[in-house]
Amino acid sequence: MRERDWAPPAKELQTVTNWRVFRSGFKDGIPIGIGYFAVAFSLGITVRNAGMSAFQGFLMSLLNNASAGQYAALVVIAAKSSYLELALVTLITNARYLLMGCALSQRLSPEMPFIHRFFISFDVTDELFGLVISRSGYLNPYYMYGAVAAAAPCWAVGTAIGVVSGNILPLQLVSALSVALYGMFLAVIIPPTRKSKVIGVMVLISFTASYIATNVPLFATISSGTRTIILTIVICTIAALLFPINKEENIHA
Repeated sequence: MRERDWAPPAKELQTVTNWRVFRSGFKDGIPIGIGYFAVAFSLGITVRNAGMSAFQGFLMSLLNNASAGQYAALVVIAAKSSYLELALVTLITNARYLLMGCALSQRLSPEMPFIHRFFISFDVTDELFGLVISRSGYLNPYYMYGAVAAAAPCWAVGTAIGVVSGNILPLQLVSALSVALYGMFLAVIIPPTRKSKVIGVMVLISFTASYIATNVPLFATISSGTRTIILTIVICTIAALLFPINKEENIHA
């Protein structure tokens, strides 16, 4: 066989492709990790106030990457409440991730093995969801793995460092570093809105509805997580009815 006729096995090509996709996800996840690291400082202070050590805070953030849910859980832990109360508070606070999981499942190939679906579901956070959902076609699981590999350790390490030295840093500096996450959100939503006017309009409607719901007395008393769920269901339902997506456009990424 001539050398030019030789081609690497399909399995080897797939391995190379998955590695490239993983590196792409890791690169895109770095800004999220930087934002996580900054925000985790304030979480670390809460961990310390709850009487937990730096290692406990690190382990908590490594296994439960959910800022609002962790804050709520730490309040319950500090109050020395029961495990049942802790489970219920965490479930209610993190209920919005159920919606994200349902939306993300529509972007997974029907042929994707359960093992990949299982590991993808481990770290569906607001920021990572926004990152992967903005990609076209079916999601390659290795892209998600790369993004998680860049972001999750920063959240855990930032929490541990926050327990040790978070109180030393000025509050203004911690707040300034936290702005990185908002910048990341803008970087996620701007490209899709430039490609689709429908998405742009729905983003503006979401911002407006969220602001109104926060200031209207009837909705202001509802927790922010519950408001997010209600607005997500209503706005997404309207968008799906008025502007349905052609499933044939979903191709493998």
